[in-house]
Amino acid sequence: MHIATIGLDLAKNIFQVHGIDREGNIAVQRSLRRGDVVNFFGKLPPCLVGIEACATAHHWAREIGRFGHTVRLMPPAYVKPYVKRNKNDMADAEAICEAVTRPNMRFVAVKTATQQSILMLHRCRALLVRQRTMLANAIRAHLAELGIAMPKGIRTLLTALSAPQNEGSVLPDLARRALKPMTVSLVELSARIKELEIEIVREHRDNETSRRLETIPGFGVMTSTAMAATVADPTAFKSGREFAAWLGLTPRENSSGGKQRLGSITKMGDGYLRTLLVVGATAVIRFAREEGSAKTAWIRKLMEKKPPKVVAVALANKMARIAWAIMTRGEVYRVIPA
Repeated sequence: MHIATIGLDLAKNIFQVHGIDREGNIAVQRSLRRGDVVNFFGKLPPCLVGIEACATAHHWAREIGRFGHTVRLMPPAYVKPYVKRNKNDMADAEAICEAVTRPNMRFVAVKTATQQSILMLHRCRALLVRQRTMLANAIRAHLAELGIAMPKGIRTLLTALSAPQNEGSVLPDLARRALKPMTVSLVELSARIKELEIEIVREHRDNETSRRLETIPGFGVMTSTAMAATVADPTAFKSGREFAAWLGLTPRENSSGGKQRLGSITKMGDGYLRTLLVVGATAVIRFAREEGSAKTAWIRKLMEKKPPKVVAVALANKMARIAWAIMTRGEVYRVIPA
């Protein structure tokens, strides 16, 4: 019996396979141990394989795709409606097999190992930054208990803790010894963050798409590299608005009876990328206030009616649409004369 479509439910050790033939009849239903997955698909003739876009999905998509299979990744939320009754591995695999054949299903582009590695740099840096912030806040809280209020900035905090002739010298000797391990960790984290940032800049210089994205106002090295690595196939989106909606930067809609009701943004999609866009938009707005040029007039006009955070999200939406156009057309950002 020829297997036409397979739904593969991923797990850590035990994987579930549900395969059907061209007529829709069940051809195979079995469990696979992790070490048997490659051998199983290596012996099959090329077919359509559906996988939920979850942890390890991109790795298995690349491994299975080496044997000529057409692998499609789908968001788990789009697969869930096809689960018939009780949730278990067999039901999930059957639902994946059914969902991947739907003509209106939306798929996730398979990332390369390089793209995943770049995103790993970003995630590791974000984790270290959070840890550094936690340490800095803890140190500030301890100093405040002794009546020492430190100004903003990690560098200022480190200077106060290390220099002998400053306000930090009023610390009791026991308190200084207690804070020393935290201070050392703070310095080490800053050094590690700097090392990761150097790696990100190096990857940015070698990536043409990332360099083109950097020409957009509000896009720096971090946003450009994260965007280029996250969006493996920009042509999967029909328009810039669809791309902005995928990032969760469009209003949530609850319309009925011909009456349109729009709410706050959906916050769907990649939260890290959305955060970078909003931070970049905030920087653009800050300079727009000082600049006063014609190209930022619409920002200043919008700020007369809306709060700054709402304007920042609106600008982030526009930046996302511009980024989609640049990625799909292979161009750089340019200002059209009025």
